[in-house]
Amino acid sequence: MATAGPPDIAAKLAALKVEADREWEQRRRPSKAPAPAAPPTPSHPWRRAVAAALTAVALLVLPFVVLVRGAVYLYSTRHWPTGLALLGAGVLTLGVVTAYGAWLSRRLTGRARLSLVAQWIALPLVLGYGGHALLFLAREHAKGDGVRAEYRATHPLLRLALSTLVLGDRDLVLTDLSRVPADYAAMGLPAYDRTLHYRQADGWSHAVDLRTIGRSGVTNLFVQLYFRAMGFHTLRHVGTADHLHVELPLPTP
Repeated sequence: MATAGPPDIAAKLAALKVEADREWEQRRRPSKAPAPAAPPTPSHPWRRAVAAALTAVALLVLPFVVLVRGAVYLYSTRHWPTGLALLGAGVLTLGVVTAYGAWLSRRLTGRARLSLVAQWIALPLVLGYGGHALLFLAREHAKGDGVRAEYRATHPLLRLALSTLVLGDRDLVLTDLSRVPADYAAMGLPAYDRTLHYRQADGWSHAVDLRTIGRSGVTNLFVQLYFRAMGFHTLRHVGTADHLHVELPLPTP
C-alpha cells in the first residue's frame, strides 16, 4: 500500500493552516450589533381609563339587558307565556348576578361562595328589582294620577322595560297607557279598533305613549333605540301631541 510522501503531507498542512487562519480571522472580526428594538408604543392613560369605564358600564348594564331582552325574546320569539318568560329571564339574570358576586367574593376573600352569593345576594336583588318594576310607578313619571292608576293594567314586559329605562332617564314621563273607544272621541280622533292600547285577550294593554316635548332630540332618539333594541315596536307620531308610541307586539302563532 502506497503512503503519502513528504510533498503531499506538506500540501495538506499548508491547506489546514490556510483554513485555520481564515477561521481565526472571522472570529477576530467584531460581529454586527443587532438592530435596536423598536421603542414600545406609549400607553395613554386616558385610553386605559376609557376602556375601564366602558367595561364597567357593560358589566353594569348586562343584567338588565338579560332580564328585559331575555323576557321579550322568550315571549315574542319562543312564544312562552308571560309568567314563564319572566321566570326564565329572571333565572338567567340570577346567574349573571351570581357570577358577578362570586367573582367579587373570590377577589376579596379568596373563595367564590357561589351558593351563599346566590341565596343571600343575587336572589333578593333580582326578586326585589322585578317586584318593584312590575308594581310601582313613581308619580313624577306619570302625566297624572289616572295614568299612574293604569300602570298595572299594562303588560308586565312593558312595565319591566319602562322601569329599567327610568334608572337612566329620570325625566321620563308616561302620557298614556290603556284606552277604551270613548277615549278617542274625547281626543277628537277616530276610533282605531286595532290599537294595542286596548286591553287584549291576555287582560293587559300592550302599548304606552311617552312624552317627547321639552326633551332633546338625542334623548328621544336614545329612548327609541332602547325600546327597539329590547324587542319592542316604536313609532314617533302626532296624535293630540307629539309623542313616542311603544308597543309589545302580540305573539304570532
